[in-house]
Amino acid sequence: MESSKEAFINQGKVHLELKLNELITENGTVCQQLVVHIKACHGLPLINGQSCDPYATVSLVGPSRNDQKKTKVKKKTSNPQFNEIFYFEVTRSSSYTRKSQFQVEEEDIEKLEIRIDLWNNGNLVQDVFLGEIKVPVNVLRNDSSHQAWYLLQPRDNGNKSSKSDDLGSLRLNICYTEDYVLPSEYYGPLKTLLLKSPDVRPISASAAYILGEICRDKNDAVLPLVRLLLHHDKLVPFVTAVAELDLKDIQDANTIFRGNSLATRCLDEMMKVAGGHYLKVTLKSTLDEICESSKSCEIDPIKLKEGDNVENNKENLRYYVDKLFSTIVKSSMSCPTVMCDIFYSLRQMAAQRFPNDPHVQYSAVSSFVFLRFFAVAVVSPHTFHLRPHHPDAQTIRTLTLISKTIQTLGSWGSLSKCKSSFKETFMCEFFKMFQEEGYIIAVKKFLDEISSTETKESSGTSEPVHLKEGEMYKRAQGRTRIGKKNFKRRWFCLTSRELTYRKQPGKDAIYTIPVKNILAVEKLEESSFNKKNMFQVIHTEKPLYVQANNCVEANEWIDVLCRVSRCNQNRLSSYHPSAYLNGNWLCCQESSENTPGCKPCTAGVPADIQIDIDEDRETERIYSLFTLSLLKLQKMEEACGTIAVYQGPQKEPEDHASFVIEDSVTTFKTIQQIKSIIEKLDEPHEKYRKKRSSSAKYGSKENPIGKTS
Repeated sequence: MESSKEAFINQGKVHLELKLNELITENGTVCQQLVVHIKACHGLPLINGQSCDPYATVSLVGPSRNDQKKTKVKKKTSNPQFNEIFYFEVTRSSSYTRKSQFQVEEEDIEKLEIRIDLWNNGNLVQDVFLGEIKVPVNVLRNDSSHQAWYLLQPRDNGNKSSKSDDLGSLRLNICYTEDYVLPSEYYGPLKTLLLKSPDVRPISASAAYILGEICRDKNDAVLPLVRLLLHHDKLVPFVTAVAELDLKDIQDANTIFRGNSLATRCLDEMMKVAGGHYLKVTLKSTLDEICESSKSCEIDPIKLKEGDNVENNKENLRYYVDKLFSTIVKSSMSCPTVMCDIFYSLRQMAAQRFPNDPHVQYSAVSSFVFLRFFAVAVVSPHTFHLRPHHPDAQTIRTLTLISKTIQTLGSWGSLSKCKSSFKETFMCEFFKMFQEEGYIIAVKKFLDEISSTETKESSGTSEPVHLKEGEMYKRAQGRTRIGKKNFKRRWFCLTSRELTYRKQPGKDAIYTIPVKNILAVEKLEESSFNKKNMFQVIHTEKPLYVQANNCVEANEWIDVLCRVSRCNQNRLSSYHPSAYLNGNWLCCQESSENTPGCKPCTAGVPADIQIDIDEDRETERIYSLFTLSLLKLQKMEEACGTIAVYQGPQKEPEDHASFVIEDSVTTFKTIQQIKSIIEKLDEPHEKYRKKRSSSAKYGSKENPIGKTS
């Protein structure tokens, strides 16, 4: 691992070969030709989180010429192999008889240079500049061939523009860190120690928590930690433990999870990593409509343009807010399981911490999902890859007003107390349009759905959430009946824990299906029983066949049943669209009742999208952070020793006051383990550095031209 401050951003590198050739034309004259061979590029930057579509322009630039040529576009790669050759004439033609030796005029060589610009092909949008290199042709003065790797530079190599309409300058301090990822076996001990973190008590003595304590910026530690723990299904217990630690210091329920602690930052990062697809399926279509529309939504009297009608603008704004709000509160089915599990834990802990506040369990969840997730994505959709570019000024203003309203609508504290948190009078007036019981019910139902999961043990602080009930027909199960099976009218009731039916409302349940046992919910073909609007609840026993009163009701039941069972571990990937009658399946004619389904499930939940995580790379990043923070780790170790030795009253703030040390002995042991592992990992990294410094020729791929220390 190498870490250094440099004056450039690592934009990738180019493998280039230059040659000077002598060409005899048909009429006997001699041309001097420059041959430019672009071989490959390596490490080009990602565009919107994905590999780019790169191409290169090759220019021969001089005082009176600017010849440009272009390579083909390579699709979806950060390491394109171009292997394209371009020819440029660098001297005037001369008689072959007059020049018997290969020569190039001195003044031409000094004034010419090859410039290569790398671009990302934007198709329907503007191409994105990736970097450039400039190579003077005089590198061939003493040799007719030159081959090297060059590091791509910012435009004009960072030089200030010479144009008269200069927009000013921006001073940056950029820290570029390069990590060398070792083979997987080297990271075993560090990964094991980190993955044990959720089980360490107190949690503040765990390796993951200590990393957050010693890093200068907690955000540096959060990203690799979240990705590594998420990859190994350890994130939920870890975040639960650190959130529980946060709650110990919170005295006012109104300030719950409002700070930037390790817990809240881990949650923010988790929602970005795991919730990208959720945002896309929930918000993108409406955000596209907003960004591509020119409707004005300005309601601030001071900012109104001439000719604007504030009432029309209010209607436009309300339309967008209602559309987004409606989409959000109906999106629980798409919420990733890991988010639901963490929201469940937050809700339980908040209710236990403030048992006399009935609203805190909802505000604990809404403070994340609305304030830190949806509202942020609405106001900056390009950051979450929901839009390709930064919106224009008017659209930004519209998105800001929508985000403010959505944020307040989702803030359970504001809704439950029927008041808004707006400082602006015009926003207070606008928000009155949403202070209706329907919005409160919708938010509560949504928060219930995304924070209720049967993967947890039931707790006395959480009653089952009532989701839907109504009268439908069910086909008799035939467990005790003799004779022809038929359909009976029954009263169905669904909660977050179970689906039941009974003869009438208020009567005892005749049959119960625990939600955790539901494997799939699908429509049933009409031909099965010659009845319309039928669906089937496939569970661990025989399928339950149900007939709704109409198609709308059937779809509603299918939707809510799919949502509530989305977290179940053994959901089916295929099912039988028809019933099993007279010894075979009507759809595929298979005779065995246990035959796997013949059709893919259509109600599959898009909540859990596979996230591509390189755990070795993330562990290497964590190793680098520990290495960069060794001094602070040493101070924390000394603080543990001080606390263990001296237990008297503190008269003045100690050096360790900035650390959270609940158990000095356990924390000390963990630090010792960290230091031992880091020392062992230092050895292969040091070998790599020595090998690289001794063998990497200047201009090679490992040490490209243009890199400065």
